[in-house]
Amino acid sequence: MARVNIIKPGRVAEPFTARSLAWGAVLVALGILLPVLLHPFGLGLVLLPMNFVALLAGCVAGAWTGAAVGVVTPLLSALVTGMPPLAPFPVAQLMAVELGLYGMATGLLYSRLKAGVVPAVVGGNLAGRLAYGLVGFYLLPLIGLERVPLLFPLTGAVVTGLPGLAVQVVLIPALVVAIERHVGTGLRPRGSHPRWLWGRR
Repeated sequence: MARVNIIKPGRVAEPFTARSLAWGAVLVALGILLPVLLHPFGLGLVLLPMNFVALLAGCVAGAWTGAAVGVVTPLLSALVTGMPPLAPFPVAQLMAVELGLYGMATGLLYSRLKAGVVPAVVGGNLAGRLAYGLVGFYLLPLIGLERVPLLFPLTGAVVTGLPGLAVQVVLIPALVVAIERHVGTGLRPRGSHPRWLWGRR
C-alpha cells in the first residue's frame, strides 16, 4: 500500500497511507453532514456527531489522520455551514483543539498501546476534554474573551452530552469491529479481529 512518509521511522505514530487518508476524507465529510442532519431536531449537542467522527477516525485511520480529521472537521464545517461559529466566541477553534486530541489520543491508545476499542474511546474523550478546558481557561483571557471553567468539559459538558458518550462507547466499538472484519481500515487489513476491552489479537 502506498505510504506518504510524513514522519520518521520509530516515531510513536503511524505514517499516513492512501487507505488512512481515504478514511479521513470520508469521515470529515460525515462530520460535516451529520450535524446538519441532527441540529434541526436539537440533537447536535446531545449526540455530539463531530466528536463521534474524530474518535472513530483515531480507531480506523490512526493517530495522525485522526488528529487531522479532528482539527479539520469543525473548521471546515464552520466555513461551509456556519456551525460551529468561528466568532465572536471561537467555538470552532476550541473544538478543533478538542477533537484533534480526540483523534490523536484514540489512535495512539488503539494502534500503539494496544488498548481495546472501549478504553481507547474513553481515553480519547478524557484527553480531548482536558485540552478544551486548558485552552479555554488559560488562553481565552489572553485574547480578551471570558475564560471557560477549567473542569467544565469534564463536568457540565459531560452531563449535556451523556447520551452522545453512551452512543460513542457502544457504537464506535461495534463499527470498528465490523469495519476491520469486513472492509479493513487504514491500520489493519480486512479479516482482523479486534478486542473490545484489553488489547487485540
